[in-house]
Amino acid sequence: MLALNQFFETVNAFIELGGNVLWAIMLVLFFMWMLILERYWYMYRNLPSQRSALLKVWEDRRDTGSWYAKRIRDEMISITSAATHRNLSMIKTLIAICPLLGLLGTVTGMVGVFEVMAVAGTGNARAMAAGVSKATVPTMAGMVAALSGVYFSTHLEHKADSETERLEDMLQYHD
Repeated sequence: MLALNQFFETVNAFIELGGNVLWAIMLVLFFMWMLILERYWYMYRNLPSQRSALLKVWEDRRDTGSWYAKRIRDEMISITSAATHRNLSMIKTLIAICPLLGLLGTVTGMVGVFEVMAVAGTGNARAMAAGVSKATVPTMAGMVAALSGVYFSTHLEHKADSETERLEDMLQYHD
């Protein structure tokens, strides 16, 4: 319990250091990772059984060589492709939003620096340092948040493409 309390104190101190924009970055990061984990769950838990069911339906067909059979095969592949690619564009959008929120934090932090400079002048470096940290911490947090999802987003997209190609190969069309 003590470790959990220390964790929350550390997170709170970090958010105070970087400003309120970090809450938005944290929210976007949470949704991004929920979608990434959902996609991995689907790819490794649900997709194999769905693929097996489609393959059984295709193999149970008497006709696998007509024009109609080809259309049915194309529909099966298309539905599976749409299911495997679901939410990937949303993940990419959330990845792109993270650095933008970091830049918003930079702007708000710099506004704080300019306010201090207007009131206290340029000689008060200690007062300006708080604004500079509020300008740099959100930028760093936004970039780290985006980078944490880039690899997994790319991996999921490659996995979705390869699973679609694999299904195309498994559903053999006989002319």
